[in-house]
Amino acid sequence: MSDSARPAVILLSGGLDSATTLAIARSAGFRSYCLSFDYGQRHRAELVAAARVATALGATEHRVLKLDLGQFGGSALTDDNIAVPVDGVQPGIPVTYVPARNTIMLSLALAWAETLGSRDIFVGVNAVDYSGYPDCRPEYIAAFETMANLATKAGVEGERLTIHAPLIDLSKAEIIRRGTELGVDYSLTVSCYQADAEGRACGVCDSCRLRHEGFIAAGLADPTPMRNAS
Repeated sequence: MSDSARPAVILLSGGLDSATTLAIARSAGFRSYCLSFDYGQRHRAELVAAARVATALGATEHRVLKLDLGQFGGSALTDDNIAVPVDGVQPGIPVTYVPARNTIMLSLALAWAETLGSRDIFVGVNAVDYSGYPDCRPEYIAAFETMANLATKAGVEGERLTIHAPLIDLSKAEIIRRGTELGVDYSLTVSCYQADAEGRACGVCDSCRLRHEGFIAAGLADPTPMRNAS
């Protein structure tokens, strides 16, 4: 990657979607500055996965910021008193929604982008095969981009910032096919909401179900190690 390539901040969770998003940014010629968050999530194995993915896909830099959203609770991902649903994807906003998570993460990505002189942030949100999160919708991304250009020194001075959400209109199968074309090794990723310390998946949470169905629809095997595998 040339040092003259444009820098971009990539939100990298360590899951399937964010890994594909990083690969897309790389294929577009950006120098990738990956940002992950240790926010008190029960599936912290995804942070180890994020480091693996960043290395495998040639990120220029990878940082992990520590937050404690567990102080607020309100989500099955940050509150041990709320169980992760395992009975199939249900309509409505699920209890795995973390209040304001994408807004917080995009805001911090915006701060890093400004210091890097970057006008591009990539996020792997998806509005097709997703769990009903309100901060994964196209109108949310458009609204945040408008705010970012109003709220920053760069935006006021005419250096317009773009929030790239390249997966937003893709099905999970389409995401997997695209990532496979770009050389993503999905065995490095962790999607499960309650993965164990080794990154082995439960196979029954919403995220596991959506991932598994996506691989089936793509005609590919899901390389995720399972906790109940024999």
